[in-house]
Amino acid sequence: MQGVILRGIGGFYYVLSEGREYECRARGIFRKDGITPLAGDRVEISLYDDETGAVEKILPRLNAFDRPPAANVEVLVLVMSARDPLPSFGLTDRFAVAAERAGADLMICMNKTDLAEPALLQRFGEIYGGLYPVFFLCGRTGEGIEALRAALKGRQAALTGPSGAGKSTLTNLLLESERSATGEISRRNLRGKNTTRHTELFITEDFSLFDTPGFSAFDPETMEEEELQHCFPEFRPYIGKCRFSDCMHLAEPDCAVTSALKKGIISKSRYRSYKEMLQQIKDNKEY
Repeated sequence: MQGVILRGIGGFYYVLSEGREYECRARGIFRKDGITPLAGDRVEISLYDDETGAVEKILPRLNAFDRPPAANVEVLVLVMSARDPLPSFGLTDRFAVAAERAGADLMICMNKTDLAEPALLQRFGEIYGGLYPVFFLCGRTGEGIEALRAALKGRQAALTGPSGAGKSTLTNLLLESERSATGEISRRNLRGKNTTRHTELFITEDFSLFDTPGFSAFDPETMEEEELQHCFPEFRPYIGKCRFSDCMHLAEPDCAVTSALKKGIISKSRYRSYKEMLQQIKDNKEY
């Protein structure tokens, strides 16, 4: 039988197959090979007489994340908030790089638009609107949720973003339930308290959605310098068109990327993030 892992807790894996959920253990071969089944994995299982089962095989993955443990994330939905906390353009870029590197599509949601300064929303749209689908939402009123739900149709998605941005509230609205406990905002530091302890996949008629403790952003320890440029989609038309084939798009002469930057085709904010991340990769290699 084939199915999908909904969650893994304490060595047990709960697999949805043919409309029914089965409690399974993983075969010892996975531990021997250093492989851990993950929520989102499509698997083959066998059943015992007591209707528990065993995970026999993990089918090929689109991707896999360590933090949080999740597989086959087709769409990463980045949730930023317009206020409390204010959105970070640098952090947005770091999550975007993580999605690009994993081969997941990215959607960006600006939540709490009822609290936003119009100029901030305009700037956010100008920077990211030509790169990724951008949704302006209000978790309090539900405004924009139907548009996001329609964009997720047929996809397996996960929400990520900084604490306090409203991920749990949006998860509840998307699932039309209270499956994800909404945490209060700490008045002391205006950051959300993490309310999700493990990764779980919820499957609806229209889409599948992970509820997770949150995804890690860009990790300089696992990336090579040459790889970073390919994680900025606005750079791609210019890669290979510089004078030097190994151009890193910094101060090299006749660089096609910096030429596009000077013409305003590439945003200064995004390019600044590229340089900062590139320096972090370099610094990490030195140590």
